[in-house]
Amino acid sequence: MWKCPNCGRGFKNTNQDHYCTSAPAAIDGYIEKAPEEHREILRRVRETIRASAPDCAEKIAWDMPTFWQGENLIHFAAFKNHLGLYPGEDGVKAFSERLTAGGYKFSKGAIQIPWNKPIPYELIADITRYRVSRAANGK
Repeated sequence: MWKCPNCGRGFKNTNQDHYCTSAPAAIDGYIEKAPEEHREILRRVRETIRASAPDCAEKIAWDMPTFWQGENLIHFAAFKNHLGLYPGEDGVKAFSERLTAGGYKFSKGAIQIPWNKPIPYELIADITRYRVSRAANGK
């Protein structure tokens, strides 16, 4: 078990991403706590999602920036080696071909976008619009 040298919490994985203090209460705070080299990307991801879901509300859920419109539409999170995008199982399934073609690692409800690859903002926008349409139709 790995123990964080800053807060003393124990984790299964060495150098586990976590907040040593409480998680930020708003997305602005989340972005400001992220490593400086990722902040502009996170801001642009947020703007991309907001432009694609202009009626959504922003919040922090599961310690991640979350966009809500009748349900959680999409979350994102900064990790050491990648940007995590969480559009739910249907959001991943609907875009699995594009994700595969882009070489992105994904699972049931999560997408990993490595920091060392171009961020696919258009794909993020398309996924977000898809999730808005699904939420509007109650699916």
